[in-house]
Amino acid sequence: MESRPQVVAHRGASAKVAEHTLQAFVAALDEGAEALECDVRLTADGHLVCVHDRDLRRTAQRRGVVSTMELAQLEELDFASWKNPWADLDDEAPDADPERGKVLTMRRLLETARDYARPVELAIETKHPTRYAGLVERRLVQLLDEFDWAGPRSPVRVMSFSWVALRRIRRLTPHLPLVFLMDGPTQWLRSRPISEPDWIAGPGMALVREHPELVRRISMAGSRVHVWTVNEPTDIDLCVDLGAEALITDRPGPTLRYLEQGTGRV
Repeated sequence: MESRPQVVAHRGASAKVAEHTLQAFVAALDEGAEALECDVRLTADGHLVCVHDRDLRRTAQRRGVVSTMELAQLEELDFASWKNPWADLDDEAPDADPERGKVLTMRRLLETARDYARPVELAIETKHPTRYAGLVERRLVQLLDEFDWAGPRSPVRVMSFSWVALRRIRRLTPHLPLVFLMDGPTQWLRSRPISEPDWIAGPGMALVREHPELVRRISMAGSRVHVWTVNEPTDIDLCVDLGAEALITDRPGPTLRYLEQGTGRV
């Protein structure tokens, strides 16, 4: 892995399995993903869950806001069927475990990574703005501490578009690597007076395509670069050329094979 970027599964193997489900993350690990990326939100009763959108219309096909619902309410919903709505009509489709298509708690994902047969890293994005503000970061660090993953040898890094959230994490624990996510060409420079030298740059793939020299300058200045979401061979090649340390992808297996073989389709 020293000669290529780390392959990070974006919300699991989300190109083929419903994002943020246990099934998606297990599939990503089985494909060889070296790290798992997830988004985390806080429920009304204080549980951290892996959900990207603030509302449930896209992934659970119903009205509702994650932060206003309790975990028990979310556990009643199906977070997987939207990905393949015709699965019941496909006689050749493999049987799916309904438990793996339910809302996934952060605790369960940490347990899955901890118990897997090989080391697994995690890239956890705290979502903002949220009605709970800094409570999300405090709950996350508390949970990581239960796993003894809030210290210097933690496999976890925390990501956010909010520099306030990242500074909050740094105050709660000085040990976790921090990734400042960005989708605009001026965000990295504007963050410099309020960030710390060891922050990792997290540009989106669209930004990398439009401003490759910016990313090259960031890398050459000594900052680590983690890019999201990298799915196409030309994008993989560009990120490698620019010195990216990690590629966050919807297709961890094919991306890993492409990097290792240098050929084939992603």
